[in-house]
Amino acid sequence: MNALNVAETTHTLGFQAKTASALMAKAPAAIKSKALKALARLLRENVDALQIDNARDLERARAAGLAEPMVDRLKLSPKVLETCAEGCEQLATMPDIIGEILGMKQQPSGIRVGQMRVPIGVFGMIYESRPNVTIEAASLSIKSGNACILRGGSEAIDSNKALARLVQQALAEAGLPEHGVQLVQTTDREAVGQLIAMPQFVDVIIPRGGKGLIERISRDAKVPVIKHLDGNCHTYVDDPCDIAMAVKVADNAKTNKYSPCNASEGLLVARGVAAKFLPQIGAVYAAKGVEMRGCPESLAILQSVPGAQLVPATEQDWSEEYLAPIISVKIVAGLDEAIAHINHYSSHHTDAILTRDHMHAQQFLREVDSASVMVNASTRFADGFEYGLGAEIGISTDKFHARGPVGIEGLTSLKYVVLGEGEVRG
Repeated sequence: MNALNVAETTHTLGFQAKTASALMAKAPAAIKSKALKALARLLRENVDALQIDNARDLERARAAGLAEPMVDRLKLSPKVLETCAEGCEQLATMPDIIGEILGMKQQPSGIRVGQMRVPIGVFGMIYESRPNVTIEAASLSIKSGNACILRGGSEAIDSNKALARLVQQALAEAGLPEHGVQLVQTTDREAVGQLIAMPQFVDVIIPRGGKGLIERISRDAKVPVIKHLDGNCHTYVDDPCDIAMAVKVADNAKTNKYSPCNASEGLLVARGVAAKFLPQIGAVYAAKGVEMRGCPESLAILQSVPGAQLVPATEQDWSEEYLAPIISVKIVAGLDEAIAHINHYSSHHTDAILTRDHMHAQQFLREVDSASVMVNASTRFADGFEYGLGAEIGISTDKFHARGPVGIEGLTSLKYVVLGEGEVRG
């Protein structure tokens, strides 16, 4: 497709989305729920057909030499599809927050002032790899009364097209405009450049993918961007802590899955528990083939672990998002040093403390400057589905508008409403 055609096509998508957004915004809750339930049903009915489309993407990815963790992100297994369907159903049963009025207060003049929650309008979603994002974005778009334009990665084009057809079928079944959710059908990268530069049609852009993609979009976009650049998440093992629990949680935070942005990439250990904790977690990581890049003090303790893959950590390791079976390990004096390390090196995504000390937990929650801060839980819980948001559109490490997993509320705005009975200003 030449540049002129890409520009025309993207412009048409934008115009259609803007038109559909007015109808999506005023759709009653029951109609939106009907579309979401229809989408859940269609996903379950089409598992086999979707896997045929997905297999084409997987075959192309492997032929192109894509690394296995990246291929893993492309898979639409029956389990992944069931999670998508459950997410749609969860959203369908959640209260509809569109139109709710917050904080209505009587003013001395007699007027009453509050804020009404309304859809943002049209969001553009640019994402790589994971085709399940097509369903997460579409379902959140429907629930929040927005229209959206989706641009998935070229590596998942067949899967995304198949999923988008089911979304439009569900919208049509419920009597909603099928242009309420549109997929950019071309893999031409110029479409991204067009999509992020149409403020007349698109109200916000949400990128999900590698750091390069998000940096490019943040730099070139002419519309606001909700983003996180990377997920350098930490688990801090405090003194005092329950060692057995800390081993279990630190294991899950790293090895449950290596590719997501909420996997722990850094392990900080208080000096007081290091001699007891590190050999135990070291044995777990060694058995699972996880390479440990440690400070000299941690390596001295881990040396005794049979089969441990040990590498001296460099300064770069403290900032690294590995997305692989590698973890950085550092012994710290205690809580204050752990917090200072996290605030300096982390990507402000998700950081956890494993502790028995209530005051330490409270200080960690207050002082760690991240979108999600956890006590005695795996960082892998930083996810819209796990937080009860239904699906999530992404995770924001920005501080304005939306922060952390972005669900329905993150796709809405507030406008002031004023109720009067003929008052005039003196």
